[in-house]
Amino acid sequence: MRRPLVHLALATWAVLVSFPLLWAVVSSLKSDAEIFDSPWSLPASPQFGNWARAWEEASIGRYLLNTVVVVGGALVLTMLGGSLVAYCLARYRFPGNRVIYYTLVAGMLFPVFLALVPLFFVVDQLGLLGTYHGLILVYAAYALPFTVFFLHSFFRSLPGEVAEAAFLDGCSHAGVFFRVMLPMARPGLLSVGIFNVVGLWNQYLLPLALNPEPDRYVLAQGLAFLAVSQGYRSDWSGLFAGLVIAMLPVLVAYLLFQRQIRAGLTAGAVR
Repeated sequence: MRRPLVHLALATWAVLVSFPLLWAVVSSLKSDAEIFDSPWSLPASPQFGNWARAWEEASIGRYLLNTVVVVGGALVLTMLGGSLVAYCLARYRFPGNRVIYYTLVAGMLFPVFLALVPLFFVVDQLGLLGTYHGLILVYAAYALPFTVFFLHSFFRSLPGEVAEAAFLDGCSHAGVFFRVMLPMARPGLLSVGIFNVVGLWNQYLLPLALNPEPDRYVLAQGLAFLAVSQGYRSDWSGLFAGLVIAMLPVLVAYLLFQRQIRAGLTAGAVR
């Protein structure tokens, strides 16, 4: 009796989550009149021109490229720095180890909007306001505490005998990390990488405060601007098309790596 109820609850949750996404995709292929006259029906003839109009006229393509540059750069810094810090804190004992770890964990509890004003002045004084590398550095710092927290327990659970055998074979500390421990932690790296991509891709407050240049808008800023401009023009089909284009990369990435994400989370839980 318990299992059917669980399956029913999961199926209900799946419908509630997937229905808005499917509705947005269907609406992006309709005309403006169809969106209001028959919001729940399929389009009479798919209007793929909505997507082209959103890509070219609404500059979704430029916003998407800006987001890929910023999120990609921040992800490289976060994964490299986060894995190094998590490995050192998990495998080496030194004075201040726990202080550093709990300070990073406490960073996850600090609301980001409380840091916007001082962060704005710091970035401005460094001459990084409205630049790609300034936003990349802030994104990396924002995602670092969660990455260290996630990977710390993963590295602690890896067998130390493998690292000791590598040391006996003459491998250096850096060699053990990059050649032995990092490949063994691949499921955890992939899982936290996907979480970071989703979180940074949808980030709005940080670029709103630190990225005032319209030519360097990321997708969250671009969609907010598109919602205002297209709303005044009553181009709702173009707005839905822009929303779908913005969410497709993350959705495709999750669908491609969903097995690896589950494997990473399961491995961490079992260990």
